[in-house]
Amino acid sequence: MPSLPQDASGHVVRLQQVVLHYGKTQALAGITLDIPAGCMVGLIGPDGVGKSSLLSLIAGARAVQQGKVIVLDGDMRSRKHRNAVCPRIAYMPQGLGKNLYPTLSVEENLQFFARLFGHAPAERRRRIDDLTRATGLHPFLDRPAGKLSGGMKQKLGLCCALIHDPDLLILDEPTTGVDPLARAQFWDLIGNIRRDRRGMSVIVATAYMDEAQRFDWLVAMDDGQVLATGSPEQLLARTHSDSLETAFIALLPEEKKRNHTQVVIPPLQVDEDDIAIEARNLTMRFGDFVAVDNVSFRIRRGEIFGFLGSNGCGKSTTMKMLTGLLPASEGQAWLFGNLVDPHDLDTRRRVGYMSQAFSLYSELTVRQNLMLHARLFDVPEDAVGARVQEMERRFGLQDVVHALPESMPLGMRQRLSLAVAMVHKPELLILDEPTSGVDPVARDAFWQLLIELSRRDKVTIFISTHFMNEAQRCDRMSMMHAGKVLDSDTPEKLVQKRGASTLEEAFIGYLLDAGGGSAPVAPAQAEPLPVAGDAPVPSVQGRVRRRYFSLQRLFSYAWREALELQRDPVRAALALVGSLILMLVLGFGIGTDVNDLRYAVLDHDQSSLSQSYQLDLAGSTYFQEQPPLAGYDDLDRRMRSGELAVALEIPPGFGRSVLRGQPVAIGAWFDGSMPQRAETVQAYLQGMHQHWLTEQMAHRTGGTQVGNIAVENRFRYNPDVKSLPAMLPAVIPMLLLMLPAMLTALAVVREKEMGSILNLYVTPVTRSEFLLGKQLPYVALAMLNFLLMVLMAITVFNVPITGSFWTLAVASLLFCFIATGMGLLASAVTKSQIAAMFFAMVGTLIPTMQYGGMINPVSSLQGSGRFIGEVYPVSHMFTISRGVFNKALDFSDLSASFLPLVIAVPVILCAAIALLKKQER
Repeated sequence: MPSLPQDASGHVVRLQQVVLHYGKTQALAGITLDIPAGCMVGLIGPDGVGKSSLLSLIAGARAVQQGKVIVLDGDMRSRKHRNAVCPRIAYMPQGLGKNLYPTLSVEENLQFFARLFGHAPAERRRRIDDLTRATGLHPFLDRPAGKLSGGMKQKLGLCCALIHDPDLLILDEPTTGVDPLARAQFWDLIGNIRRDRRGMSVIVATAYMDEAQRFDWLVAMDDGQVLATGSPEQLLARTHSDSLETAFIALLPEEKKRNHTQVVIPPLQVDEDDIAIEARNLTMRFGDFVAVDNVSFRIRRGEIFGFLGSNGCGKSTTMKMLTGLLPASEGQAWLFGNLVDPHDLDTRRRVGYMSQAFSLYSELTVRQNLMLHARLFDVPEDAVGARVQEMERRFGLQDVVHALPESMPLGMRQRLSLAVAMVHKPELLILDEPTSGVDPVARDAFWQLLIELSRRDKVTIFISTHFMNEAQRCDRMSMMHAGKVLDSDTPEKLVQKRGASTLEEAFIGYLLDAGGGSAPVAPAQAEPLPVAGDAPVPSVQGRVRRRYFSLQRLFSYAWREALELQRDPVRAALALVGSLILMLVLGFGIGTDVNDLRYAVLDHDQSSLSQSYQLDLAGSTYFQEQPPLAGYDDLDRRMRSGELAVALEIPPGFGRSVLRGQPVAIGAWFDGSMPQRAETVQAYLQGMHQHWLTEQMAHRTGGTQVGNIAVENRFRYNPDVKSLPAMLPAVIPMLLLMLPAMLTALAVVREKEMGSILNLYVTPVTRSEFLLGKQLPYVALAMLNFLLMVLMAITVFNVPITGSFWTLAVASLLFCFIATGMGLLASAVTKSQIAAMFFAMVGTLIPTMQYGGMINPVSSLQGSGRFIGEVYPVSHMFTISRGVFNKALDFSDLSASFLPLVIAVPVILCAAIALLKKQER
């Protein structure tokens, strides 16, 4: 049972039998815990033990499945309570800048969050200036968040979280991947804020045991359960340990630590002149950005060489250049005396590479992964089986050979990834942050394997890390920052050179010399911080009641979305130009007009009447005469090639039979590969044939057909019966539906993929404010596209508007809300951009083409098709568009078609709001 604080006078969080599942995986297993108020509480443990899940429940970002989660004296199952305490909680999720918007500047990110919490302009300015000056971000207000360093992103994320003076600050691994200097600055900043706001409670999840030492109260977690609680001193005393890492190992269940032994590294015995890797002036540029800048080092055979640095400093890029995965912009590198060449596979076979993300095939079992990689590296076929069994035995995988990687614990996946990298027995092993997020026992077991490979098998190991205790195990190491190597030596000598007491202190000194930041400064008068249980839970009384609907929050999202659109050239180009390009393609490429039909005649008669028949056909504007046919083979060849749309065969004796009034048949051969076109050609030909017969009768007998009755055809609205005036008024609504729906769907789902959807979950913004705010910029963009398409129809295609333009404009505005609303609906039920785009395209294009009346009138449909056509908004928009373009109609004529559009707007939007969740499930 976890120990509880003796003084239970104030608890910011109380958990009772909390259980959480992700499908069949149990993330939290009946946790009961009271977290004291007014202090800094740390959740410690490796990745996958439930820390992030627990924090998301406390923040209200995830729905409670089972048990009770009481936060700030209220049940988080209650929507009313979540809405009430939302402004009192600040949640900074895991991941560098995950709650930020990379295209927005520092100033714009802060303005956005301040607006969400209802601050007036003057108050926003004061808070932004105070927070950015305190964090050192004030000189960078105009810099985009995506171009900040890792440490600066974390500071900006903290500023955004603190913009509204929360009572509870929740930080999920805020310093992962950040260099030690930025980490120290971050915690000093938190300490200063706590001194200014003494009632604020802070809950932090971390995988760094060294930084957990500074917390007031700790919760050690493993497998979704609490192992122990207490101050760092209490945990050390309880386990008789000298560090929190060894204390955590001691707290683990016996079956997890049964075979654990302390890592002992034998002294390195190598030939100083036997060089495995040499790099000289390696440089890597991506455009104007220099990722690796003039890096040089040498690594001896059998040595464990470490690369220490924060995320983004160039470690992974350097490793990829050494393996030939990336060609260097400048400089050279040698592997075992051979110049690195991306095309030299023999040298690359001597290298094993274990990437940061574990490059395993999730659909293959452990054994299948090993066999595949053995064959990829040309292990002889007769040796593959034995080699795979050797790897399974050596890396402890015998019990999981038929398991899929995703079903295994992180430590076991790590071993499999190492076995895959070693299956071809390379002489050099490159490991890119292989132990990130792994528990201490698994990390120590991994290092035992590395030491065995280095000392026994003389495998050279090049490993990158941002764990200080791991870097100390290396024979030599390089400290890297901003693409440059600061120094290389043994860990002990690096500490001595700086006159530091620890490797972390030495690294901070190197960073300061390199201009990586300023030294952490303690406050002039440091008052003691509150301790566990001393501070009462802040009262909700006196706080401003949150408005359920706020135009300021709505327009904040609209403003932010508009800014992102302006700065995303791909989306902006698709939004502005995509519909115009498609209109050009559809306007010029799709039509039902059948003109210039190429035909040829096989005339077996060669009489004056057969010539007269051909001349009558040649005089038509619909037909285009081709050279005569030479025979049946010529007819077959020219029809196959597509040269002819129709071929006529006039039989021998045609003229004589006509003069005698005897029956005679003319053969007509049609290209039936396009049936609708063939039927149109047939009708044209029959019409021309009937015209010729009538003329012949009048010429030779002076008579006419029975009765002197003729049908005079008059086509209203489209006298020339051309397809373009009929198609374009339908193409405009179709494009106005499809593209805005797709763009709006992507705008929302993109936030789900990036993680910024958490800002909807943990800020006061409502679902309606969020969706309407996201929708408005795309409505404006769609209306601009409507105007451009109408202008193109008039000027490029010469299809004028004959009716009321304002009637069409108002209908289009309603239709734009419908189209973007359908995009919101698609995004509410999908989680990826591909799925959202597919859903939006299928949900708009197919009903429009099939049931909307674009090609066939809705009145001609039957059953469910007729019902869909009547209900679907696009059919009514087609009626309005065709009426205004072709029939000179106005609102009084089309009012009946407006009503379905007016009804569809709130129905679609309400459906999207209802389906969008305010919490993760």
